[in-house]
Amino acid sequence: MAEMKLVVVGAAGRMGMALVNAIARIEGVRLSAALERPGSPAIGKDSGLLAGTGENGIMVSDDALTAFAAADGVLDFTAPAATVEFAALAAQARIVHVIGTTGCSAQDEEKLKAAARHAVIVKSGNMSLGVNLLAVLVEQAARALSAGDYDIEVLEMHHRHKVDAPSGTALLLGEAAAVGRAIDLESHSTRVRDGHTGARESGTIGFATLRGGSVVGDHSVILAGEGERIVLSHLAQDRTIFASGAVKAALWGRGKKPGLYSMRDVLGLA
Repeated sequence: MAEMKLVVVGAAGRMGMALVNAIARIEGVRLSAALERPGSPAIGKDSGLLAGTGENGIMVSDDALTAFAAADGVLDFTAPAATVEFAALAAQARIVHVIGTTGCSAQDEEKLKAAARHAVIVKSGNMSLGVNLLAVLVEQAARALSAGDYDIEVLEMHHRHKVDAPSGTALLLGEAAAVGRAIDLESHSTRVRDGHTGARESGTIGFATLRGGSVVGDHSVILAGEGERIVLSHLAQDRTIFASGAVKAALWGRGKKPGLYSMRDVLGLA
């Protein structure tokens, strides 16, 4: 089969450059376009030089319509508003759309579901194998350890530049815990504690958010019982794990029926 032609959106950002690097080193794919927002200082620059992989001849552009029409897939770790726009274009072009964007609203999610009727969308709060395996373990642990005996807290830390909280990965892990407990996460989660809060409400899932430095992503799920704690953790040391996972997701999605998939589907953990 011919190499899969992939577009990277947000190509001058931290994740965008990691994606350009991943495509350069993984067999079966090639970079067909690198996109940035209109007015970006990266427009017209060689995407390989920006990413540190060496000159590749793919200049950064803001012409998404042309890029999508000539591609087989798009890798998207941008912002919710941009992702929704890209989803419409990907659906129109009938190409695979891999989404690592976090912070999407319920309204955004509905628009992505609509786009998935016409194209393959693989969306996950985290693209790494380790995190998705962790989510499976969290679900199993939450199911095995009853809410009356074990409280669940999700702790995460990211670099100072991250704009959404809790992180998409923290929410992914919280959702896994909620599935294990057979509860709705939205109505059983505690996102903020401040002041005289009273005792912890039994059966809820708590979230704690830390920001600082250059931390790529640390996540722990704590199941705290009387006299013991079970701590399930994942520490990301390099963005390449997310980039490699995204490329793997694109390759997996090639030829699949339109629909909204997750990394659990890609990894056979669904």
